[in-house]
This record gives sequence, structure tokens and C-alpha cells, in this order.
Amino acid sequence: MPTNGLHQVLKIQFGLVNDTDRYLTAESFGFKVNASAPSLKRKQTWVLEPDPGQGTAVLLRSSHLGRYLSAEEDGRVACEAEQPGRDCRFLVLPQPDGRWVLRSEPHGRFFGGTEDQLSCFATAVSPAELWTVHLAIHPQAHLLSVSRRRYVHLCPREDEMAADGDKPWGVDALLTLIFRSRRYCLKSCDSRYLRSDGRLVWEPEPRACYTLEFKAGKLAFKDCDGHYLAPVGPAGTLKAGRNTRPGKDELFDLEESHPQVVLVAANHRYVSVRQGVNVSANQDDELDHETFLMQIDQETKKCTFYSSTGGYWTLVTHGGIHATATQVSANTMFEMEWRGRRVALKASNGRYVCMKKNGQLAAISDFVGPPPRPAWTGKVAGGAAQQTLSPPGKDEEFTLKLINRPILVLRGLDGFVCHHRGSNQLDTNRSVYDVFHLSFSDGAYRIRGRDGGFWYTGSHGSVCSDGERAEDFVFEFRERGRLAIRARSGKYLRGGASGLLRADADAPAGTALWEY
Repeated sequence: MPTNGLHQVLKIQFGLVNDTDRYLTAESFGFKVNASAPSLKRKQTWVLEPDPGQGTAVLLRSSHLGRYLSAEEDGRVACEAEQPGRDCRFLVLPQPDGRWVLRSEPHGRFFGGTEDQLSCFATAVSPAELWTVHLAIHPQAHLLSVSRRRYVHLCPREDEMAADGDKPWGVDALLTLIFRSRRYCLKSCDSRYLRSDGRLVWEPEPRACYTLEFKAGKLAFKDCDGHYLAPVGPAGTLKAGRNTRPGKDELFDLEESHPQVVLVAANHRYVSVRQGVNVSANQDDELDHETFLMQIDQETKKCTFYSSTGGYWTLVTHGGIHATATQVSANTMFEMEWRGRRVALKASNGRYVCMKKNGQLAAISDFVGPPPRPAWTGKVAGGAAQQTLSPPGKDEEFTLKLINRPILVLRGLDGFVCHHRGSNQLDTNRSVYDVFHLSFSDGAYRIRGRDGGFWYTGSHGSVCSDGERAEDFVFEFRERGRLAIRARSGKYLRGGASGLLRADADAPAGTALWEY
């Protein structure tokens, strides 16, 4: 049975890039390390762990091998240790330009090199010993102030970001980390960047770029003057303070951003909990009471809906749906069936959720729509009246709209989706990512990229990004944190051996699933 997981801190995974733009790689064969890879994949992903001895040293663990980087006294390095020993302890020394220097704590030498000539024997820091931190997690998340226990969100009226939210509700709580020139920018949901003085600007200017620092599993953002972002004043305005060392006020957690959705029923009204515990389709406006946080269980692929009032949808007596459950259970889980631009929900009693005449939702239907019944056409052929089947009803179908991804970053099995250099196609295997803009279109989405061009499917399943007219793509939320994208041809978008995005997959699985 799935467990509650509304606020889950992301495990910080990253790559280390040397001065020649190659990534530190842990090889399975011989547990050797090198800096030869041009992109960030599984073998280039690392996790920073605190030293169990409670000192200032850290451990570097390969997320691919589950083993630790070590440096011997003679400078030889490997990633072979299953348990961290004395040689696995490193000191991280942040540099003014944002890069890291790694020094062996027991031996005092610096780690660096190129290609397969890596060692930890340098007595002084040269460009070969400088490493850039490149986050390997999906860059769209929520930001939680450690000291205030409040979430950062956009405040449009005050034209600022502030850490004053009790929960990360609505689109304003979405932040996107943009990797640019070895630093990171904080991008708001309306595509503006946070500058260190607290202002929001439209371009990623130098004062809107920050160096990432890690402390006890938390993040700190250092500006170009060496000061750190922190919530300031009663309103919690996010800006650089006076401190040149990160304390509790300057530390943040990154939390997973689950999809938040609204649902529209067959009566064209929003599903809501505004009028009490009953989940009903009776509202004309799309506000907090009509917004639900949707989580998909990784094992069962069933989903839960969590309301702004603090309760999960749950099946109650006689098939009713109430938003009152405080814990995830079998009765809070719903199976999603994708039906073109609409979705049907099946409850734990095996019946479909439908809208009753009074607008309330109840799991009382055995099928989607009424059973087909003969209907006279009024036409006669050969002396006999012809029969057709009447169209099914729609009370079991809902339009589901994703509201907290106005800007979208997609990552597949091989990397991020990014514009292909020199063409109108899209790469699916990049370490860097492009940000795309979403607009909703009756159960589907239109995707707009660089220079305002729209995504569309071209000849032989190619996907292009320079369309003047938009094509509608259907998003199917299939797994936790992953969706499938179906083109008008009925095929799913996938990444392939060519590294280009194509619309030719028959099933929403494998390379046709995208982290979003």
C-alpha cells in the first residue's frame, strides 16, 4: 500500500564538470574513474554524503555503482569502496567563480586531471583541479526555507518572491533552476529571474546567477558578491542578505513538485470541495478549492487526489466521494483510464466515478457511458428500418488540466529535451535543457519553444519546433513524475537511437515516458 508523501525532499544528485567540459565518470570495469564523457548520464551522476564522523569532510558516492570515490596517499583514485574509509574523505573548497576544489582530507592533495589521467596528488590548484557542479535532478521543484519552514512562491502584486507559504499550492510555488555559464538562476512560473536585490527581471543577468553550495544535505545560493539568498523581513522576501557564510537562514530544501490539476465534468463545471466534504462538479471558477494535488503510486500506477482543505478523495458508503481522508489507503486510490482528451476514474469498488444529477461525484457506474442501445435512424433500405447505436453518455468522463507547469522541462531515459543545433528538430539526449511553454486546449496541450514556434509532427514521425500553427498533444500521466505525450496520429513521442524526438511509439512505456 502506498504511503503519504506530499512533501518529499529531493536527493541532490549532480555531475562534476572539469575545465575541459568533461564529466567525472565512474566505470563499472575495474571501478576506474575518468573525465571523458561529454554529457551527464547515469555513470556521471554523484551524491554528496556527510562524513559519519560529523566533521567537515564529505563523501562522494557514485549513484550508478553505489560505491565511494577514494584517493590513496600516492594520488591514485578509484570508485571501488563499498563502505567509506579514511581515503574516501574529501573537503569541498568553493571558489569565487562558483567551481569546486576537492582536497583529500587525510592526504592534503587536490583532485583533478583530464581524460583517464585523474589523480589526487596536486599540491596547488590549477584549472585541472576546478570542477563545476551540474545538478542531475529534474530542475522544476518547490523551495522550502529551512529556518522559516515556509515555501517560496511568486507574489505578483509585490513583484517579488517570498518564503511565506504554508504549503506549495498553485502555480506560484513552482520554481525552475536554470543552469547557465556554470551557475544557476531561479526562474519563476511567469518566466522571470530572481535578482539578488529581490527584484524579478526578464533576462538572466549576472546578478541573477548564483553558485550552489551544499551544507548537511541542504542548498545555499551565493550571489556574485559572495552573499547568500535568504528570506528577509516579516514578509519573507527572498533576496541576498549580509551573510558571507551560509547559516540556517540561508539554507533551503528542494522538494518534488507533484502535478496539481483541475477537473471539469460533463456539465462543464469544475470539480470542487468548496461547499463541504462532498466532491462535486458545481463551480464556474478555477481557484484553490478546485485544485487537487495528484500523486501516482509507482507500484500500482493508481492515483490519489489531495484537496486544498487537507483531505484525500476517498470512497465512502454507497459509492460517494468525500475529501476527508487523512491517510492514503485502498479507498483513496483511483485507476485512470485515458480516453483521448478525457479521463475516466475507477474507484476501489471496481466502479467508475460519475457525476450525478446534483453534481456530486460517486463511484456507481459499471461502465463509461450508458450501454449502447438501438436507435432508429428513420431511414429505410430494402424495406427494413436500419439501426445504429446511440452515442454513449459522458458523465464518467472528465477533462483533466495540469495547472502548475506553465513552463515545461522534459527528461527521458537518455537526457533532456533540447532544440537541435542547426535544425528545427529536438534532441532527447542532452545534459542541458530548454524550457518550453504550455497552453491548454480542451484536454490537450500546445507546446511552444524558442522564438515562439510551436511543436508539430512532420513527415515520417519527426517532431519539429518551428510551427506557425499549433498541434494539440495529449498528456497522459502514467507514472509518478512521468507522462506520455500522444500526437494527433495516435503515436507517442519517444527518444530514439538517433537522439531525436519522434512520434512513432505504439505504447506509453520506456523511451516514450518523460519526467516533467
